[in-house]
Amino acid sequence: MRKHSTLLNLKRSLISALVICVLSACQKETNDTDVNTEETKPTQESVVTNDNAKMGLASAKAIALSKKYLITDTHIDVPYRLEDKYEDISVATESGDFDYPRAVAGGLDAPFMSIYIPAELEQKGGSKELADKLIDMIEVIVEKSPKKYALAYTTEQMQKNFSEGKISLPLGMENGSPIEGKLENLTHFYKRGIRYITLTHSKANHISDSSYDENRPAKGLTDFGKKLVIEMNNIGIMVDVSHISDDSFFQVMEISKAPVIASHSSARHFTPGFERNMSDDMIKLLAEKGGVIQINFGSTFIAQKSIENYNAFKTARSAYMKINSVEQASDEVKEFTKNYRAKLPFEYATTSDVLDHFDHVVKLTSIDHVGIGSDYDGVGDSLPIGLKDVSSYPNLIQGLLDRGYSDSDIEKVLSGNLIRVWKQVEVYAASKPK
Repeated sequence: MRKHSTLLNLKRSLISALVICVLSACQKETNDTDVNTEETKPTQESVVTNDNAKMGLASAKAIALSKKYLITDTHIDVPYRLEDKYEDISVATESGDFDYPRAVAGGLDAPFMSIYIPAELEQKGGSKELADKLIDMIEVIVEKSPKKYALAYTTEQMQKNFSEGKISLPLGMENGSPIEGKLENLTHFYKRGIRYITLTHSKANHISDSSYDENRPAKGLTDFGKKLVIEMNNIGIMVDVSHISDDSFFQVMEISKAPVIASHSSARHFTPGFERNMSDDMIKLLAEKGGVIQINFGSTFIAQKSIENYNAFKTARSAYMKINSVEQASDEVKEFTKNYRAKLPFEYATTSDVLDHFDHVVKLTSIDHVGIGSDYDGVGDSLPIGLKDVSSYPNLIQGLLDRGYSDSDIEKVLSGNLIRVWKQVEVYAASKPK
């Protein structure tokens, strides 16, 4: 029996080596844009990397600007990360991209806590319950650390918290599945503090088709989805167009009476064929309607080389799994991944690559329509060199300074543009009869 086991392990090792060897030869030719390193939250493929030191030090001015101006990031996946493995984020944590000391170091003042709901719950049930549970978690975090954190239901509260030296934890819902086809649930979550809703996630739901899902049953928004966009305008919840299909996006733009946001998307110009990012025409229309795109930092949202590298890995892993009849979560696949990445490390984007997306949006529109939606704690170990966690915003600011952005431009990127949109949504809702 032991001999059989040894032979089996030897066979798998030889197959693993052969698969890596064959796939490495064609890695640079892989150009499959069906890539998504953010869907299996909170962690993905584990890759050893260095920290922000690779970027170099931000200047004293960049650090000063990170303290002077309110910094908001519209997408940080702390709640689901803590649901998976709880840590006290009021102190330094061993894992993850966010905790209080690092947020202070980076100058982060208002990270939107993503109330992420896995796509499969649309069919299984339990979306609303999970959303309420994750909101409860954030409320408890604030209750336990009232000198460090505060909730923020309005732009005014967020700015007040900033003046008092507290980090605001506004709430955004990633996947509208918890609405469950009931407008009363929209009211429920508004009262609980949700201030944007990403209409869907990785699969079509009862609201919208998804950019990741080949199945497009609604050919855009469902009838309920169209009603929901109107009611989100009326109640004062920002419509988030990240994740939705292109057809859904253009329908949202026709229907919405208030500006909308893309809470964590980047420019498709740099990742051709990757529908999860926004095309030039979409970015321009978003801007024409007063909206803002918040740039996602994940390497596979930023750089084609990262997409190609990751797709080559997925192809190799699938081949290994098929040959050996093993599941992705198995120890064998974990060992394969370790060996593969030892020979073919993941190709990270750089801070400069991320800055290219900011530049591109500004050139297409103006400085008034771009901001930060990092997806920290949501894209696993795929973050760019120099932007590895929430202590990194001064590196981004340094890059903006180096590219000639003025202090007032940088303030708009850090929070001004998002605050403007959020205020416009508040004003529109206040104008509607209750």
